[in-house]
Amino acid sequence: METLEIGQIKITWLNGGVTYLDGGAMFGVVPKPLWSKRYPVNEKNQIELRTDPLLIQKDGINVLVEAGIGKGKLSEKQLRNYGVKEESKVEESLQTLGLTPEDIDYILMTHMHFDHACGLTKWNEEQELVSVFPHAKILTSSIEWNEMRHPNIRSKNTYWKENWEAIVHQVETFEKSFSLVAGIEMHHTGGHSDGHSIIVLKDQGEVLIHMADLMPTHAHKNPLWVLAYDDYPMTSIDRKSNWLEFGERQNAWYSFYHDAFYRAVKWNSTGEIIDEIKRQRTTSN
Repeated sequence: METLEIGQIKITWLNGGVTYLDGGAMFGVVPKPLWSKRYPVNEKNQIELRTDPLLIQKDGINVLVEAGIGKGKLSEKQLRNYGVKEESKVEESLQTLGLTPEDIDYILMTHMHFDHACGLTKWNEEQELVSVFPHAKILTSSIEWNEMRHPNIRSKNTYWKENWEAIVHQVETFEKSFSLVAGIEMHHTGGHSDGHSIIVLKDQGEVLIHMADLMPTHAHKNPLWVLAYDDYPMTSIDRKSNWLEFGERQNAWYSFYHDAFYRAVKWNSTGEIIDEIKRQRTTSN
């Protein structure tokens, strides 16, 4: 598992599964000859997208960012349609680190689309959906939590009751910004979803920005390269531009949940990668 330290904050990427989604949808109106130079595509026009939670550890607390694609939650049709080649192994990743799901104190949900939230619940032996992380407080924006429970005609395809009903008692919401502890912040942005948020880590003069689905991979750095899945693309462009400007001033790292090749990168002022944490890929993926 890859790691990165931001001052005294340690980040470890867990195995949350993988999907293969339509590359055109992931890059919106950007022509394929442009985006395919930056991110590989297969013969079905699909691109590999991880769903790997980040484990953040500071001052003895364990924080997850997102929850993975889950295990045993999707039907055969859903597995096929979403190109799921591997389901979550978050519990196994935690075990490797000497942790269990019960050791997770907080879960920061940038938004609650199925590919981020399926890993919050699981089927027990009685075929009831229960919380995977029973002791954790689950944090998301109030706008996101409202839409999760009351989706509209467009969003109902990605906000599923199976992912929230069993954890409703664990959820706490915020409005614009929230500081979990010193150096771990959430900021509402909108854009990808109306309630979408990003995460900013700061410690000992170092900064990391987790842009979530405003910048799902390193290939989405261009502010204009936004997803066809975005509910409010002009908001995505505006917020991404603002946070990229902030990050450039701070010499910030950028981390990823979906990128199959990079866990985190730093760019210089001309857009060149000057530091990187690459994902360790096996021969099978």
